[in-house]
Amino acid sequence: MFSNIRMSVEYNPINRKGIFTPGDYIFGKVKLELAKVCQIEKLIVKLKGKAEAKWTENKGKTVVIYHNKQKYLSIQQDVIQASQGQNNIGPGRHDYPFIFQIPAADLPSSFRGLHGKIKYTLEAVLSRSMRIDIIAETEFTLINWNLCRYAIMMAPQNQVISKKMKVFTSGEVGMYVKIARTGYHQGEGIQVAAAIQNRSSREIRPKYCLYKKYSYFVKEERKLEMEDILKEVGDFIPPSSSQTVTRTITIPADTCVSILNCRAIKTEYRLKVYLDVKYAFDPQIKFPIIILPAKE
Repeated sequence: MFSNIRMSVEYNPINRKGIFTPGDYIFGKVKLELAKVCQIEKLIVKLKGKAEAKWTENKGKTVVIYHNKQKYLSIQQDVIQASQGQNNIGPGRHDYPFIFQIPAADLPSSFRGLHGKIKYTLEAVLSRSMRIDIIAETEFTLINWNLCRYAIMMAPQNQVISKKMKVFTSGEVGMYVKIARTGYHQGEGIQVAAAIQNRSSREIRPKYCLYKKYSYFVKEERKLEMEDILKEVGDFIPPSSSQTVTRTITIPADTCVSILNCRAIKTEYRLKVYLDVKYAFDPQIKFPIIILPAKE
């Protein structure tokens, strides 16, 4: 059935990427298209932000639903105020501008995963007497640069590991690995320097894996989402030799930024460097990596 009212809400992008940060102003408008005169009680627009984690688990014959919702923003403006009578709006198109300032608070960045999301929206609600409210919504992206200010982002990391080979392989292998920082921007390269000693009877090769570790929380329960983002393989190192190798691991530009300030969702990353030894357990080193927003 044709509706006499069509409503949408839109905003003006603040930059080329259309990404907002805490403290920014967001300009927009509510668009009404009316086929005939409409009696409106009120029209409001809301700036909203929330995080939500949700998943189900089978425990015997029972299905348990885990659900956690955290509200971060809820700011409302009256576009058409309620009056003692009705607001009669004529047919045609009507634009109602609005402006919000996003609070300059430590808000978590926008996110969507398998078991949760962090979502920021502009929502318009039109109310009429004895009728169901009409609601229109649009989502926008918010990225928090707050992590960039912490000194730990510039902290170098290094680790050492060695392992004696058994059964099918004799000798010992080891490596000392270092990276320059803990925090890296989306699209940036992580330079990995590794001093590798192969005192075993077999050739070995270094391998690299950047993976994500997303955690969803409901009270004391946690749901993990883990996935490899990329893998790379270095050259073979022959038996009874030592080499220092350097490799640059480039973080994909579309990787979600790290989120460490949300009680429902946490996004973390690890860089794993390990030695592939045939017929033996691979010695490995893991570095926590904090992914920051791409440089402007």
